[in-house]
Amino acid sequence: MSAPEHPRSIRSFVTRAGRITPAQQRALTQLWPRYGIEFTPQPLELRSLFGRSAACTVEIGFGNGENLLHLARSHPQRDFLGIEVHRAGIGRVLLELSAAQLSNVRVICHDAVEVFAAQLPPLALQEILVLFPDPWPKKRHHKRRLLQADFVALLAARLAPHGLLRLATDWQPYAQQMLETLNQNAALENLAGDGGFVARPAERLATRFERRGARLGHEVWDLAYRKRP
Repeated sequence: MSAPEHPRSIRSFVTRAGRITPAQQRALTQLWPRYGIEFTPQPLELRSLFGRSAACTVEIGFGNGENLLHLARSHPQRDFLGIEVHRAGIGRVLLELSAAQLSNVRVICHDAVEVFAAQLPPLALQEILVLFPDPWPKKRHHKRRLLQADFVALLAARLAPHGLLRLATDWQPYAQQMLETLNQNAALENLAGDGGFVARPAERLATRFERRGARLGHEVWDLAYRKRP
């Protein structure tokens, strides 16, 4: 499948330098060879990557990794691939992976659109998580939103039959756009009986970002789709 028409001059994120602690910087240097995957335009072989054949979940934009680490600890029989562009969060995750001696997580520091287009093979994933992507609330920035029709089609192509796509946002206009865009993709079946939103999945960890939003009174909208066979 060719790369989606998601102009590379228009990205869904802004790379911020942020503050990286000395420990995180050491992790990026010393632990990256163990857990990190460099971006290349060649498809990954997941079985070789993890040294086994197992169901694989990809989390796009894992932030500081709270949910990713929680899932990896809770499901040692599954493999997890995290994609993030902010180095401080990656450094934190590397430290946690090493401390917990988790072997079922790998991370990529690169644009998720390019990773899915070039590095992840079709029908390879059992689950994709897109939790609280940047809503880009100003109208002139809507073109930067990650969940657009071309990228949704790319996500669907990478899911195995019956694989799951789970999303969440606390920005209602973006939630509505996600719903409309995803419902229009014939390869995906909305798991909500009424074709709308679903209840918050019990296993999704309430991250620091989500807890802060709850304190501010932000409602959260969850979506769930299954890849049609």
